[in-house]
Amino acid sequence: MNARVPKAVAAQAGADRPPRAVVLLSGGLDSATVAAWAIREGWRVTALSIDYSQRHRCELDAAREVARHLGIDDHVVLAVNLAVFGSSSLVDPAIPVPRDRPEDALAHDIPSTYVPARNTVFLSLALALAEARGAEAIAVGVNAIDYSGYPDCRPEYLEAFQRLAALATKAGVEGRPIGILAPLVHLTKAEIVILGRDLGLDAGLTTSCYDPGPGGRPCGHCDSCRLRAAGFATAGVVDPRVAGG
Repeated sequence: MNARVPKAVAAQAGADRPPRAVVLLSGGLDSATVAAWAIREGWRVTALSIDYSQRHRCELDAAREVARHLGIDDHVVLAVNLAVFGSSSLVDPAIPVPRDRPEDALAHDIPSTYVPARNTVFLSLALALAEARGAEAIAVGVNAIDYSGYPDCRPEYLEAFQRLAALATKAGVEGRPIGILAPLVHLTKAEIVILGRDLGLDAGLTTSCYDPGPGGRPCGHCDSCRLRAAGFATAGVVDPRVAGG
């Protein structure tokens, strides 16, 4: 899960073109920061956003705005209706999004906003797109420090998927395994805020809320809103999404 473009990858891509990475771009702060980071590190970026019938579908509009802001011209928006399966408050309107959970529960208890196997589904789709595009890597904004306790955000999960990617693809079998980049996995939310700012990312284009109001207004009470607010506060940075809304 190396962050920078490895020399071997750069050589594989060829002197005439930089290597390509597929970035899973949700429209949230973390994935947008990863997209900006990948561009800075010399990757050509293909963005992939998933419309999975999430209740916070305004994030897809945010993803489009972020892609334009960063100059990403290869942006795929793919519909995969996970609401058919249900079992998550992000895809089933009958299940309420948790609000104001105790601080100690945020990183330990798995909340109802967990979508069964979502990251595995998303990474599998990103893997398919990466192989189709001839990309050398997939970049994701998962984080294992300030997050909501999801099992598919842990480093050991990413390492396992990296092994799968090497085994399950033509590229891997031919000795060109597609890498998994997770530059934020060990950063706090405050560190992510600062990194995004330093990269020139307009965080006001991003949205993190799981249960937004009209016009995408953040609720301020879901796990994601609270983690984002704490990150900006700790970083000493004004959140333009809140200040502007």
